[in-house]
Amino acid sequence: MFTGIVAAVGHIRSFDLSGLGARLTIDAGSLPLDDVAIGDSIAVDGVCLTVTRIQPGAFEVDVSAETMACTAGFAPGAAVNLEKALRLSDRLGGHLVSGHVDGTGEVVRFEPIGADRLLCVRIAPELARYVARKGSVTVNGVSLTVNEIGDGTFSVNLIAHTLAATNLGALAPGKSVNIEVDMVARYIERFLGAAKDA
Repeated sequence: MFTGIVAAVGHIRSFDLSGLGARLTIDAGSLPLDDVAIGDSIAVDGVCLTVTRIQPGAFEVDVSAETMACTAGFAPGAAVNLEKALRLSDRLGGHLVSGHVDGTGEVVRFEPIGADRLLCVRIAPELARYVARKGSVTVNGVSLTVNEIGDGTFSVNLIAHTLAATNLGALAPGKSVNIEVDMVARYIERFLGAAKDA
């Protein structure tokens, strides 16, 4: 479990295809690794990945073919948002994030509004139904509040701090981003569906 509050921006040092998946070495940037052990989970651009090896200032993860098929951004040199798994004693500054990316979206607008930015993302209809105005959504592992809903799109406001502390400041129209919808919305749909069938 994660909160969507990015702790550091790292970089993909290497991307090696391995069988049907890939092995990534990720430079951890300012993320301290002294309390990270093999088997721990770290969200990388919103994707929950298991640490398989630790190097000085870096860690390795294996990415399955399934994960690679439904995510974006894993390329050598790419900047990635990093967050360690939530501990029970941690503050929940964002919202509950599983790190199981639901799919990708496409940036359609990225416009300055003073020191902030308006980000508009197009997503597939099967994901759009879970996104609500003033609800939560995760973009590249960043917990954000939805400001507006359009026809297959949603818009969020990115404050200057978020732009500086994550990789979202480098977005541009046409760029793909990883999307995780609010898990509460999924559970509500499941609950309502079960009640309807009962």
